[in-house]
Amino acid sequence: MPWYHKTSIYQIYPRSFYDSSSNGIGDLRGILQKLDYIQDLGFETLWISPFFSSPQADFGYDISNFTDIAPEYGKMDDALQLIAGVHKKGMKIIFDIVMNHTSAEHPWFKESRSSRNNPKAGWYIWRDKPNNWKSMTGGSGWHYAKERGQYYWSSFLPFQPDLNYRNLEVKETMFDVVRFWLDKGVDGFRLDIFNAIYKDVEFRDNPFSFKLLPTEDDPLGFFQEVKYTLNQPESFEFAKELRSVCNEFGEKVLLGEVSGNKSVIRRFLGDEINNGLGLVFDFEMLSFKFTADYFRKLIQDIETHFSDPFMPVYVFSNHDRHRSIHRLGNDIRKAKLLHLLQLTVRGVPCIYYGEEIGMTDLPMPFNTALDPIPHKFRYVPRFVFDMLGLTISRDEVRTPMQWDGTKNAGFSSAEKTWLPVHWNYNEINVEKENKEEDSLLKVIRALLKIRREEIPLQEGSLELINGLPNGVLGYSRRLEHEKIVILLNFDEWEKAFHMGSSDYIFKLSPKDEIKNKAIRLDGFGGVIIKIPK
Repeated sequence: MPWYHKTSIYQIYPRSFYDSSSNGIGDLRGILQKLDYIQDLGFETLWISPFFSSPQADFGYDISNFTDIAPEYGKMDDALQLIAGVHKKGMKIIFDIVMNHTSAEHPWFKESRSSRNNPKAGWYIWRDKPNNWKSMTGGSGWHYAKERGQYYWSSFLPFQPDLNYRNLEVKETMFDVVRFWLDKGVDGFRLDIFNAIYKDVEFRDNPFSFKLLPTEDDPLGFFQEVKYTLNQPESFEFAKELRSVCNEFGEKVLLGEVSGNKSVIRRFLGDEINNGLGLVFDFEMLSFKFTADYFRKLIQDIETHFSDPFMPVYVFSNHDRHRSIHRLGNDIRKAKLLHLLQLTVRGVPCIYYGEEIGMTDLPMPFNTALDPIPHKFRYVPRFVFDMLGLTISRDEVRTPMQWDGTKNAGFSSAEKTWLPVHWNYNEINVEKENKEEDSLLKVIRALLKIRREEIPLQEGSLELINGLPNGVLGYSRRLEHEKIVILLNFDEWEKAFHMGSSDYIFKLSPKDEIKNKAIRLDGFGGVIIKIPK
């Protein structure tokens, strides 16, 4: 089994993690200074969101130089020290790379835009007349460039033109970017909107759809299907080509941000010899429902589509979506149970910074947002998005990490931070939760320790347990002769039942109880049980 099927991932948004230079912006040296915290917490792999050269119109996802560092984050030497520092602590590090597009400020695009006959004229996707394709953020994805009298295509925002991977020079150049960072020691990549890399070669119009807004598992929206703009056959083949490039450097992880139903996203992993991407996100679970029935069905579906030798990823929040506790009504008891599931189910857990202490969304006015997306929807009342559970302003989930109760939550000594610190930092911070016996932080730390020590939780098969009381979810993890059982009570009421004799390893609530064959779970309680051989 490859290392990346057994690991645990901690996502860091570098602009908001720790500011070492007192300018109000998190940086690479700040991450380096906090490696002890991450190691002590128990995570094994760091995923760092983009910090490459960028005009920061989309805060790093609009790259103007793939092999240089944005000055606000540091220098190349800082990146190399971070890679070395992570490895020295026995951890892995993956960089976030945007292969689909560049910034409109990238020298490649400036040259391509300048005329129809320059050396990079075909490096981007150009058309004399736009077709009906919509961008992922709504509205036409075609934008006029007067310099060459043509329209260029952007899958996301207008200042992020898509590269043309049907041009072999583009493909080889981007493969060389991948090689550049692998040669520096990076352990792999998270791949931004990877399923958008290829578009239909004939530029056929997308069919009409009655669906207004895209959802996590269905990218159809804005009244059209995405038949010719996402998940093209060439994208699945490209995953295999990229895997071959990574194989030049040993066992490296490729973690794809892709969208679609489970059958579609599974194809990015390749065939039975696992020769495509190593992992893909299944974003349907970002809209999870906190019920035993929901998670039972989710696990069943995942086990069907991602059976061995493939491995799913369990992720409940990220830099683009509501923090998971938002969906739990900011209930810490529920958050503990959610992470008990995430860290014991068969799959790679991926946790966004601040989730371990229960950081919450910070509502902000759309008209003052730094994020460009809410400005596209400035005429739509906020309650519409709130009612639909959509995260329009990503600023609200990217606020500075809350380290302690001092100025700016210990994130920065600057007078002003790039985004405001959440007002609740005195109640929710690392220092405070380190002192509390039953804090969310200590629960996650304990669970990560158990996950590392109990190999069945990393490599074992999974089998759902039937016949449990309503509201209780149970599953076993088995590896050879070892068996571990996990029981989770999604109701607020106590549940009592009987099972075979066992020894508990962990209980979520002091009221959770195992005596002989009798089990009593507190409301939102849960236990990890080791079954004797």
